[in-house]
Amino acid sequence: MDAFTAGLLQRIKAAENDLTRARETGDDFLADVEQAELDDLHRLAEEHGVRVGAA
Repeated sequence: MDAFTAGLLQRIKAAENDLTRARETGDDFLADVEQAELDDLHRLAEEHGVRVGAA
C-alpha cells in the first residue's frame, strides 16, 4: 500500500470516528461538517481507485 492510499484510509477512519462522536454528543453542526468531509474523502478515494472498507 502506498503512502497516499494509507493516508487516505487513515483520514477516512478518523472522519468516521469523529462523525460517530459528534452524533453521540448531539452536535448536529459538527456531524454535518464531518459528514461532508467523509463524503469528500470517499469521492477522492473513488477517483483514485482506492477501495474503502475492503477487508
